[in-house]
Formats: sequence, C-alpha cells, structure tokens
Amino acid sequence: MAYETGALEATFAAAAGGDPELLAQLRQSYRESVSRQVDLLARSRCDGNWTLAATRLQGLAASFHSGDLHVLALEALDAAPGEPAVLRRLRDYLERFPDS
Repeated sequence: MAYETGALEATFAAAAGGDPELLAQLRQSYRESVSRQVDLLARSRCDGNWTLAATRLQGLAASFHSGDLHVLALEALDAAPGEPAVLRRLRDYLERFPDS
C-alpha cells in the first residue's frame, strides 16, 4: 500500500489554512498519534487493550479522512492481539509517512 496523498493531505491543508508551520505540526501530531497506538497494539496481550488501540486508530482515520489507516484499523480489529502481519503493515504505513 503506497502512501495516500488524497483526502488525508487535503484534510491537513484545509486545517492548516496555508500556514506551513501549522501544516508541519499537524502532520507531526498525526504521525505521533498513529505511532503511539501502533506501539500500544504491539504491547497488547489481551483483547481489550488490542481493541482499544485499534479503535483509536479507526478514530484517527475518520478524523483525518485517511482511507489507508481506516483499512489497517479494520484489519487490526479483526485480528488477534499481537498479530505480526497487522503490526508489520501498520509499521510500514508509518515508515512511508513523510517526515514533513
């Protein structure tokens, strides 16, 4: 899955209102939020913690109109805690996310 440039980037741009510093801060905040939930998923050992982190990812996806993250969050919700393939795809998503 390649990094999405459509709705997610449009959401960042609309929220930043042409302010490049605010755009960078929004993108960094989004990346940190996703990263935090992926870390929680990786440390989850029970259904409750796994589901909570996956649901938070789903909320981030909805808030920022990220179709790719939404698909990954749904995969996580359908998977067992610690599912390596799901964690790998989420980490790949973060690696492809541009730094600025």
